[in-house]
Amino acid sequence: MHNILIVDDDVAVTNYLMVFLMQNEIFEPTVVNDSREVPDLLQQTTFDTIILDMDMPNLSGLDLLKIIHERGIDTPVIVLSGVNDVELAVKALKLDAFDYLTKPVDDEYLLEMIDKAIKHRTVHDTISQLPEELSRGDLAHEEAFENLVTQDPDMIHLFHEVEKIAGGDASILLIGERGTGKSTLAKASHNVSERRGKPFVIVNVADHAPESFAADFFGRAKGWRGAEEEREGYLDQADTGTLYLSNIERLTPPMQHRLDRLIRSGEFYREGTTTKRNVDIRLIASSTSDFSYEGKNSAFSKDLLYNLVANSIHLIPLRDRVDDIPLLADYFMKREAKRTKVHFEGIESNLIEILKGYSFPGNQDELRDIIVNAVHTEKGETLSIEALSHYLRDKIVGGLSPDFRLRPLKHVISEHVSLTLEYFKGNHNEAAKALGVTLPKLHELLP
Repeated sequence: MHNILIVDDDVAVTNYLMVFLMQNEIFEPTVVNDSREVPDLLQQTTFDTIILDMDMPNLSGLDLLKIIHERGIDTPVIVLSGVNDVELAVKALKLDAFDYLTKPVDDEYLLEMIDKAIKHRTVHDTISQLPEELSRGDLAHEEAFENLVTQDPDMIHLFHEVEKIAGGDASILLIGERGTGKSTLAKASHNVSERRGKPFVIVNVADHAPESFAADFFGRAKGWRGAEEEREGYLDQADTGTLYLSNIERLTPPMQHRLDRLIRSGEFYREGTTTKRNVDIRLIASSTSDFSYEGKNSAFSKDLLYNLVANSIHLIPLRDRVDDIPLLADYFMKREAKRTKVHFEGIESNLIEILKGYSFPGNQDELRDIIVNAVHTEKGETLSIEALSHYLRDKIVGGLSPDFRLRPLKHVISEHVSLTLEYFKGNHNEAAKALGVTLPKLHELLP
């Protein structure tokens, strides 16, 4: 039995919901008409889902959401509101509401949302129980993440979270800056799901003209706008598998509503037809900005937003995992060297240190391009700063992070001495001569 808490000051509404849920025989509803009773009740009882009205005297639904959020209660909350208010919906989502529904709500749809909320609770309970110290070897499908090069503990924890979420069949939203690896993580999510081995279709909304996107996506009928033959769309290609839709925030409002209907029903129409078609897909979407919480973005379908935001993953930018830079640089160097059939011993430490101080607005994609450029330019056996073009050198030095630029002078000097000593292969006398200092002074300057 699933414990459901129903909070609404309208007795008629709570009575109806209580009888309706009890008829399903898998729910045990608890009804509260006075919202002031809820805070104490939540301390005494654990619920699988909460159905919460927004407009109530004393403590409003928003007030209760704040209390639930502040206490760290992870019970999914389905909001019922008598008004279709985008700003109110965004406020509710920021306080971790699972969904926002406008009254009256279709009974079957409400049951579907409750079922999703309970499954969401189960998945995230599993995630919350993950130990803080996790390794790649703890992943059930470690091979699915092999193209995501990292040693960062937060990234590895994120892989475990993705693995748990992807085990279900709900939509996933990946949020991250340009170049953070969203498409690679989307493919990994597909490869750990039950749909692995089935089609994985990538569609970048930004690559399509808005006026032709619907035909490319849904397909078109013969004769539609002069088409000489019927053509299937991306949906047909992705049937039984996963559809990865990047830059989803660029969808036009009509396409947003059609996509939301497709996710909920599995039904769609090809352009130029009135014949209903069915498709079985799992949607993974991505965005370069957290558009789901932007109140000003009222043009984006709130229904589609609510469907996606329940399972959202935020990717970590490269500047926040600096220790991954040497690892990634080495990976990109070896991959390009193998492709071009050249040999390198490694990357000089002075280049690594400069790269570690750079802010990388383009994240690992930008690092890859820098290293590939160096591989094609370098004449020696190790990649060095000299292998970078003047443009790249100026760009990297100009983009050094404030933390790197504003280090204490003694740290900069110590680092320079260490690099000089490394250049002379540990010969202290030669390093001291090159630096113009005595041997005792050299030892004093070492970290």
